[in-house]
Amino acid sequence: MAGELPTPVEDVVETIHGTVVHDHYRWLEAGGGEAVSAWVAAQNARTRSVLDAGPRRAALERRLRQAMDVGSLGGFLPRGRRLFSHRRPPGADQPLLHVSDLDGRGERVLLDPAAMGADAATAIDWWVPARDGELVAVGISEGGSENSTLVLVRTESGALLADRIAGCRWPALVFEPGNGGLLYSRQPTPGSVPAGEEMYHRHVWRHLVGEDPAADVRLFGEGRDKLDFPASLSMTDDGGWTVLTVAQGWDRTAVFLRSGQGPFQPIFEGLPSELHAWFSGGRLLGHTNHLAANYRLVEIDPRRPSADSWRDLVAEGEHVLAGATATAGALYVEHLVDAASEVRRHGLDGSPGEPIELPRPATVTAAGAQASGPECYLTVETFTEPARVLEVGGRVREVRRLDVPSGFDAARHPVRQVFYASKDGNRVPMFLVGRARSAGPVLLTGYGGFNISRTPTFLATSVPFLEAGGLVAVAGLRGGGEYGERWHRAGMLGSKQNVFDDFAAAAEWLIGEGLCAPSQLGIVGGSNGGLLVGVAMTQRPELFGCVVCRVPLLDMVRYERFQVAQLWAAEYGSAADPPAFGWLYAYSPYHHVEDGRRYPRTLLTAGEEDSRVDPLHARKFGARLQAADPDGGHLLRVEPRAGHGQGKPVAKLVPEEADILAFVLDTLDPPPVP
Repeated sequence: MAGELPTPVEDVVETIHGTVVHDHYRWLEAGGGEAVSAWVAAQNARTRSVLDAGPRRAALERRLRQAMDVGSLGGFLPRGRRLFSHRRPPGADQPLLHVSDLDGRGERVLLDPAAMGADAATAIDWWVPARDGELVAVGISEGGSENSTLVLVRTESGALLADRIAGCRWPALVFEPGNGGLLYSRQPTPGSVPAGEEMYHRHVWRHLVGEDPAADVRLFGEGRDKLDFPASLSMTDDGGWTVLTVAQGWDRTAVFLRSGQGPFQPIFEGLPSELHAWFSGGRLLGHTNHLAANYRLVEIDPRRPSADSWRDLVAEGEHVLAGATATAGALYVEHLVDAASEVRRHGLDGSPGEPIELPRPATVTAAGAQASGPECYLTVETFTEPARVLEVGGRVREVRRLDVPSGFDAARHPVRQVFYASKDGNRVPMFLVGRARSAGPVLLTGYGGFNISRTPTFLATSVPFLEAGGLVAVAGLRGGGEYGERWHRAGMLGSKQNVFDDFAAAAEWLIGEGLCAPSQLGIVGGSNGGLLVGVAMTQRPELFGCVVCRVPLLDMVRYERFQVAQLWAAEYGSAADPPAFGWLYAYSPYHHVEDGRRYPRTLLTAGEEDSRVDPLHARKFGARLQAADPDGGHLLRVEPRAGHGQGKPVAKLVPEEADILAFVLDTLDPPPVP
């Protein structure tokens, strides 16, 4: 196969901190250039010719479309007399923003992104209603770029205001009382910062509704570290106090408080821990791991905001306190218990009350409430049941549910949780979904980073795999948030190898239990999970039959030079630092592909417009892998007008997932030769 696609080698050799480093395909970093575009087109053409010839692909695509046509449910959020929801109706390409009365009557579509762009790749990235629900700020982006433009929608009429603010990728945002102005964060305007730093320097601005954004006033950020990332803004109902939480990597935050129209003053800064603060009515609440690795919920007096004056509402306990939502009469507190959600109703003073009955194991994917009302809305899903929304005010009431895909029988695909020992004896949880005993194809996945937990969510795209007799395994690796900040720190920076050891141990457990042979075990991961499977296949190729490596990080020597990746140095370390270079280079998948070694068959996927992880990682690794193992059948699939995955329409998702499942099943469970 290598002869079909000759890939020029232009080996760049550098000595970094005393280590000689080879980069065989540096030229493939130049996305958009004529040579790279031609090479990607040839790779895509070959991938299409291989996958389209598969005997199952057409049937898999039909079944996937049925499974995904049930739609999706996001968060339900009450504001004023309105109830907002972001969901994809059955058969639709993208989620739409809906609004109704609080009792659910009079529901209508408030904003359909299809009306805002050229095609189905136009998406709603985020939305923030004003406290009275009469105005909504919405982020619209094209082609999966997530480079949102802020627009304003008048709820009563559905009319779009003239205001447009570019560069509002993942903003912190809050409306002022009366909706005459809003505070928001955005990226710098072109030309206002040094070249290559346009993704950073995110500052907080004040915008007056109806005015030219060029006149917006900067309130926070000037002179601060370019990597400061405003994460949330919250304000009291009368506008007397504003709180700003700024993320500084994934293991610490800084928090600032503003009285009236004064400057933001630090109340929590310079500590190796997190505080996420918000106002609920007139109360300042905080979710923190400061002196509490499993987190706690605190109340902060704005006039005496130092940490030694905080009052615990819900103290740290045995399980991770994952979040809390306040209504007029209660606090709804979520804990993670062995990587699954449990929610309990507490009094406003933190006194414990009764648990909320949820399916087990399940995940609360969204929680919405307002301090002036009694209702809290929980969006809940399991591995085999699509999302439902529960109203948990005075009683628990289901207000919306997605249908199960036609013909899918959850009872035939049991869910269970096991625990296994990693290389160093650490106990790791893993969910298994599907057949109980016999050997057959297995798909193992994990993440292991950024304090993100792998918890039960509905596997719409895995329905055909389960129905074909497959087993899905989801490992809760160190580096995630399944067991609090200690678990996270045990898988970051110089401890990152623990994550890869946890994953390899999961594979060994599955094989040792007789659930699959190595030739029947596939692994799949995306983003940081793409790094995970890239390391797994280069460190332990004998364990796996195939690899699906999605929107991955793979060149860990140069990763922070591209897109927003300097934000991740707090998690991975920087190659500019000699000790960090040592551990990054030690596991960097791109640098550990060996000529003549056999690797599990690999499908790499990327989005051409990915603004998080540059597609250069998939290009360079794909080229290196094909050259080192020319008969391995390794494929690269690069999707145009697509990004990291967010905002991808069903019209693109279904063919992509069909390609992946066809690749996996044809590799792990090949059909008989006629």
